Amino acid sequence: MTSSRRPLGIAGLLLATSAWGSLFLVGKPVLAHIDPLWFTLIRYTLATLGFAALLLMRGGFPWHKLRAHGPRLAWLGFAGYGIFSAMVLTGLQHSVPSHGAVIMATMPITTQLVRWALDGLKPGRAALLGTALALLGVMVVSGVLQGGDGHQGSTLGADLVTLIGTLGWITYTRGAARLPSLDVVEYSALTAVASWPLLLLATLASTLLGWSPAPEADAVLDAWHALLYIGVLPSVVAILAFNFGVRTLGVVTGTAFLNFVPVSAVLMSIALGHPPAAHEIAGVTMVVGALLIHTLAQQRSAAAAPAGLRPAASGGR
Repeated sequence: MTSSRRPLGIAGLLLATSAWGSLFLVGKPVLAHIDPLWFTLIRYTLATLGFAALLLMRGGFPWHKLRAHGPRLAWLGFAGYGIFSAMVLTGLQHSVPSHGAVIMATMPITTQLVRWALDGLKPGRAALLGTALALLGVMVVSGVLQGGDGHQGSTLGADLVTLIGTLGWITYTRGAARLPSLDVVEYSALTAVASWPLLLLATLASTLLGWSPAPEADAVLDAWHALLYIGVLPSVVAILAFNFGVRTLGVVTGTAFLNFVPVSAVLMSIALGHPPAAHEIAGVTMVVGALLIHTLAQQRSAAAAPAGLRPAASGGR
């Protein structure tokens, strides 16, 4: 990594985390009229078209790579783009934007727990302390410890849906390491292309079963600007910017920037005239503190590891 690329990497990570923070604020009003699963289908239809266009602009669509890894790409894309988005939007439908942003920021910690369960890589005491503090912060943000925030009851159930949904994105990011032949744009685009038919079938099946009502055409037209924004910035630009930042600055530094997702959401909410409640500020502070503890522990661990075992700055997400 050259020093000239470092500012670009930082800019990419700030752009990505700010865009993901805005997703919750822009998406919340749309969910009053469009079901989360249909929202997800529309969002990733736009994103898939954007990713495909990027591949074509780079000199052609890599059909041979899509054929070689099709089933795996379809599952990983469905987990990351479908399950994650649908569950996060379902949680957001019954919660508030700042809560989803806070929960999204816990993914580095959740990833550590998944690695412990699946790979046997037990986190250290500092990481476990950070995990406990982060989960407590999520509970504080949700209002369950305060009996609600005075305007609504506890959003713990909806926030847990969002938390479980983050496992889909963790599955997606873990999958990138198992497909080293694909670069950032190829992995992002081909998982979207391969999984889109599954997302379409799941949405249609859910509608036929009466679980996900199809949106009215007027509702989609009224929300076209928000849907286009979400389909382009948080769904295409942010993913590519985040992956560029991670490859430039390294995985540990890249994931540390997820701390900024809830901060950006709170700052945007304040700018729009919706200041957070006291318990939400306390919860965000606890989660950010937990993530800082986790990041410092990871940095110490990486520094103490033998040179051959240290994570490369160009590693995947």
